[in-house]
Amino acid sequence: MPGRTAGTACIVVGATVLTLLSTTVAHAEGRGDIRVTKTVVNGGNNVIVGTSARVTYPIAITIRDDSGVKGLTRVSVFNKSNGWGFSDWVDTKCEAKSSTTSVCTAKMTVAPAWLADSVPGDVNVSAGVWQVNATVRAKDGDYWISDHIAEFKMKRASKLTTDASPEPVAKGAALTVTGKLSRANWEDLKYHGYTGQNVQLQFKKAGAARYSTVKTVKTDGSGKLGTKVTATSAGTWRWYFPGTTTTARVVSTGDTVTLK
Repeated sequence: MPGRTAGTACIVVGATVLTLLSTTVAHAEGRGDIRVTKTVVNGGNNVIVGTSARVTYPIAITIRDDSGVKGLTRVSVFNKSNGWGFSDWVDTKCEAKSSTTSVCTAKMTVAPAWLADSVPGDVNVSAGVWQVNATVRAKDGDYWISDHIAEFKMKRASKLTTDASPEPVAKGAALTVTGKLSRANWEDLKYHGYTGQNVQLQFKKAGAARYSTVKTVKTDGSGKLGTKVTATSAGTWRWYFPGTTTTARVVSTGDTVTLK
């Protein structure tokens, strides 16, 4: 694996080209009046990558020039703080909205199998806030190298389980609710317990429409959760993790408990 250098380098993993980007000085330069006026990544949602499924996400870039828009010649995405990234730019479609404005949507894809070899060191440090750079071109030859035109979060996928026992439970008796929070490790492509995280225990009374938070519990050194509550009515218990900058929000499947 090549060392960290300024600029852009490419490596080949299988038949797919990955772009590695190290930190560069932000700039915006070019020629003429062409500009990016709006950029939306993945419809405004986080990009969440797990351990097996390929993830494809769009970057919709609104471009304006008096002569009309020719298209994109470069799109890159990478972590804002450390400069490393992984995404393959696989396609672009431009739709003219007027004689001067077009929306060019770049399709980006990530396969988890690429990740361990995508950056030097632990690829998990690449999770977090990312930015988008692009070069846009007009029909009259104008171009603009547009840096930092959008930010989004590239997150590690997470899993959460719930088990409430005993089932059924006597009214007024103690009910034990356990679970486990884990998240994708992009190095070994497995899920590992996520330690030291605050997770909300939620309850929905039978016949109710919504869950309410009962208490917050911190995961242990293995990502496990456990607490006791008093069973006052039948209903469904679940755990809710709101997520972090690097790890996706997740809600467990509910476990319904009846009274005896």
